[in-house]
Amino acid sequence: MIPEIVATLACGIFAGAALYISLVEQPARLSCGITLAVTEWRPSYRRGAVMQASLAIVGSLFAFASWWIGKDSAWLLGGILLFAVIPFTVVVIFPTNRELESDNLDLSSAKAEQLLRRWSALHAVRGGLSLVAFLIFLFALQR
Repeated sequence: MIPEIVATLACGIFAGAALYISLVEQPARLSCGITLAVTEWRPSYRRGAVMQASLAIVGSLFAFASWWIGKDSAWLLGGILLFAVIPFTVVVIFPTNRELESDNLDLSSAKAEQLLRRWSALHAVRGGLSLVAFLIFLFALQR
């Protein structure tokens, strides 16, 4: 039961943090103006990336272990969904991140605003994937 609890806890923390960013932090950032939003996004993202990546890896590995031990496909499905945030981030979100982190970006430009809004939408995908995985894990714990 310990692998299932660890997987669910890591996934729940990931999903909660991702939803907080999408529903609270990013809109608040954007309401302060683009220059300030990009300036604040940079260190926030660097710090959050370490936490989120760690939670996704731990949660996925423990979900896969839970599936391997108990052969309950819910753990496999949830683990795949949670793990999917990692390649999604690397392949889809990192190009936007690189542009937002570039020293050549004019922080008050329409391009900066477009990048931040694109990042918001892409980040919401991570939140959605992790939330669905968390709900699957909760369902699997009830059985």
